[in-house]
Amino acid sequence: MKKILVTGSNGQLGSELRELSVHYSQFEWVFADRSVLDLSDLASISNVLDRIQPQIIINCAAYTAVDQAETETELAEVLNHQAVGVLANWSSIHDCRLVHVSTDYVFDGNSSTALTENAPTGPINVYGQTKLAGEQACMRENSNAIVIRTSWVYSRFGNNFVKTMSRLMQERDSLNVVNDQIGSPTYAADLAQAILTIITHSHWQAGIYHYSNEGEISWYEFALAIQELGGFNCAISGIPSSDYPTPAQRPHYSLLDKSKIATTFGVVVPGYRESLERCMGLLRINTN
Repeated sequence: MKKILVTGSNGQLGSELRELSVHYSQFEWVFADRSVLDLSDLASISNVLDRIQPQIIINCAAYTAVDQAETETELAEVLNHQAVGVLANWSSIHDCRLVHVSTDYVFDGNSSTALTENAPTGPINVYGQTKLAGEQACMRENSNAIVIRTSWVYSRFGNNFVKTMSRLMQERDSLNVVNDQIGSPTYAADLAQAILTIITHSHWQAGIYHYSNEGEISWYEFALAIQELGGFNCAISGIPSSDYPTPAQRPHYSLLDKSKIATTFGVVVPGYRESLERCMGLLRINTN
């Protein structure tokens, strides 16, 4: 029985993988949070992996506080770059398959068409820079690894845009949401299923892949969909990014082209709205 190690197991994606793991009893699952595998302690990573001896690693762990990364640069660099290199090196030496999760923030946001895996990178903030360095370390240390870039991740677990908007729309009469950043959201449960589809596929095809839900929308349009599906009575206004300055610059356009992952592994890519509806339905059940 192959053993799968999931790092960052308490995050959105790790939590969704845990939910799905019960349907994949052909694997032995090890869900590791920071108390089991502390990726900020680079010297300890290989020892922990030696003890667990996984045949597959799904690296969901990351430093994801985009604005804080501008000041906590060193920690972001360790978690998003250096630790990934250690995981990739160990997995290469031990013939262990590695799936590493990356981000649309590796791009500069200046495209106007959906980004393929070969599109030139050019991150515009520290988070994106450290994640790109992590991708490069991953593929350099283990050419047999799979990197999946994703975007705008949300889930019923953890903190995310959908949960924050749902709460604010019930607390406030009006909200302003940025309308000039374009992309597509990703329901973490769909991404978790995509990863499991890849792991159980008959052929392992190393390389970089893109995954998000289908659709091309702004954060403002995303908020409107949340409002409609939630039945929230709150006025929502679209504003330019310049009216909402943040420590880290955000890419204006980061829509990902998903055709490679769909054709290579037969991964299903649902539309963003049906996935949002599914997630919000689960959130309602949990709060009632």
